[in-house]
Amino acid sequence: MDEIFGKIGTAQTLSQKIERRIEEAIRQKKLLVGTKLPSERELCEMFAVSRTALREALRRLSARGLIQIKKGSGMFVSELKMEDAVESLNLYYDLSFDSNLISQIIEVRRVFEPEIARMAARNRSEQDVELLHRNINALADCNPDNTQMEADIINKFHLNVAKSTGNPIVIISMEPIYSLLPRMRNLIYANVDGEKDFTIKAHRAIFEAIRDKDGDRAYKEMVEQINRTLEVYTQYLKK
Repeated sequence: MDEIFGKIGTAQTLSQKIERRIEEAIRQKKLLVGTKLPSERELCEMFAVSRTALREALRRLSARGLIQIKKGSGMFVSELKMEDAVESLNLYYDLSFDSNLISQIIEVRRVFEPEIARMAARNRSEQDVELLHRNINALADCNPDNTQMEADIINKFHLNVAKSTGNPIVIISMEPIYSLLPRMRNLIYANVDGEKDFTIKAHRAIFEAIRDKDGDRAYKEMVEQINRTLEVYTQYLKK
């Protein structure tokens, strides 16, 4: 491990240099998931740095989920999970939520969701169909005055469409966006008359196309649903 834990120069702060050196080793798979790192004392000697600089670097690596520090056992390279990536994006979107983000999210949905619906129709399982059917029934049975529950159901429907593609990259990319749908819908849709009927009809049409494995129809129905969403949000954002 000498090429990984060699002496550190002083062009940047020592803690940053240590952090980047270890991160690069993880990225390049020189340090594999589960690998135990040398002790703090050993790392200080290898890097020729103080314990203060080392601990700051280790703290940041731990906060980013790259390493796990187990008291009494040592430090290990962590396994990054899909949930970690989704959680980071959830936090970013929550902190950035404003009218600009709403517009940007709708544009992203217009670009990606029709193709996601097509993929779902091609790849969906019978279990996926059952989950989507439950979402549609729950939406139809939902009290129209309970906008929060309605928004949550719609969120679950779109997330289940994404999961029906069987592509984890689609899920990672879209789940944080769908997590904002209840917040966006409550902000705008509460006072839109007649929207419940359109919402049920539009989502039922998407479901039926996916159920029937009709990718082109699923694409078309999702386009219509997203365009309606854009129309409603555009009217709101102009106010």
